[in-house]
Amino acid sequence: MPALVRLAAAETKLFFREPIVVFFALAFSPILFGVLGLIPALREPGPDGVRMISRYLPVVVAMGVALFSLSGLSQLFASYREKGVLRRMRLTPVKPTVMLGAQLLMAVVLSAASTLVIVVTGRLAFDVGLPRQLSAYVLSFALLALALFAIGLLVAALAPSAKSASAVGSLVFFPLVFFAGLWVPRASMNQVLLTISDLTPLGAGVQALQDTASGNWPQLLHLGVMLGWLVAAGGLAARYFRWE
Repeated sequence: MPALVRLAAAETKLFFREPIVVFFALAFSPILFGVLGLIPALREPGPDGVRMISRYLPVVVAMGVALFSLSGLSQLFASYREKGVLRRMRLTPVKPTVMLGAQLLMAVVLSAASTLVIVVTGRLAFDVGLPRQLSAYVLSFALLALALFAIGLLVAALAPSAKSASAVGSLVFFPLVFFAGLWVPRASMNQVLLTISDLTPLGAGVQALQDTASGNWPQLLHLGVMLGWLVAAGGLAARYFRWE
């Protein structure tokens, strides 16, 4: 465990040397949420008494994690292979699983910090209520983040270069955020789209966050979907990871 933590700390320092990646991974989603909150129509209660800004908070959180995973982590990790960093690390005692674990730990901690900024901004600036089931909210976020970062590491494990990782990440990112409800809210989706959304990590994650924010526990289906994506993508990432 100490080796994992030390490697994660070193990877965090390297991560902050890439300002563009840092901006889109950590700062973009809080800024986007702030912009959405300034739109008067989104602050008005809907027919059910719930304001759209409250509905968009978990969507923006999920989108931010997906952006970090598929446009930040996967591209950065693939660039290590392209630049020969991983080839040199092959000569050290570091095991591939430890390297992947360090990347996962770094990404989850940083995305949690970004999410905290969004939640605090929502509360202080737009009077969005704090999650009523805090422990369940943390669990849902952790599963969402782990599942998405496992997918990002899978992309990085298979991509030979940063450009190819960026291209594949973009192809995966946009369908995921669509089914998360960024353009069409989940409440407005027909049954077919909603079923597909429930089986995606972002769709399941957004609904779990919405449920826990309103005081309910997440459905087992959504927790199971996120856990399934984590196990499948994480296992494949470890299986197909290569140093060069």
